[in-house]
Amino acid sequence: MLQTRPRVALFVTCLVDLYRPNVGFSAIKLLEEAGCLVEVPEAQTCCGQPAYNSGDRATAKDLARAVVDAFLPYDYTVVPSGSCGGQIAHHYPGLFADDPHYRGKSEALAAKTHELVSFLTDVLGVESVQARYDGVITYHDSCAGLRELGIKQQPRTLLGTVQGATLKELPDAEICCGFGGTFCVKYPDISTRMVADKAKAIASTGADMVLAGDMGCLLNMAGRLKREGLPVQVRHVAEVLAGRTREAPAIGETE
Repeated sequence: MLQTRPRVALFVTCLVDLYRPNVGFSAIKLLEEAGCLVEVPEAQTCCGQPAYNSGDRATAKDLARAVVDAFLPYDYTVVPSGSCGGQIAHHYPGLFADDPHYRGKSEALAAKTHELVSFLTDVLGVESVQARYDGVITYHDSCAGLRELGIKQQPRTLLGTVQGATLKELPDAEICCGFGGTFCVKYPDISTRMVADKAKAIASTGADMVLAGDMGCLLNMAGRLKREGLPVQVRHVAEVLAGRTREAPAIGETE
């Protein structure tokens, strides 16, 4: 564990802000319990990934500049999302490769930006959590977190310390759920088949809850599971690790 209290800025993400505030509150709880001073910069906005992935580099740069200016003063930037975290940590420096004013700033921010669970385990050295969930859970590896940020064992390690929980490994956990940002809009038939396969894999585990670290994946899987009539709860991993499963209904449910 770190000997001093780091000043951490929470990058909330658009989907957490609009659809799942409980994830943000869960992230704050986990970070504060790990000894961090947590702030949520009011000036934050979208990381620019949708524009970036669509080829709109001008809009992506405008949004990225705002993020850099808002988050650079902190010791760390922590994101409860592998995709948004990957955008800042891996793609911002390339966006500003020809910008002498923001190149260095973006590189500095990228170097101290981390996905939430990875930050807890790899940077702060957290080995366990004080949480309880009585049930069977399974975990889906979101593409950006897995492939860009190397997040695989970290959530499983912490989930293994949740009292009462039994973790069942998901078949083909590393295969995309079919969301992929605008991929699901451009290729809806392929996307639907992919998430249908994912729903079957989830059901095969016998788990009553599936977890992941990205809201896009979670919304996609929750929608398909509900359409298939499969009684599996869907939640962000931070909600279980923080012991905040009673503060909000599962994703896609109203009560």
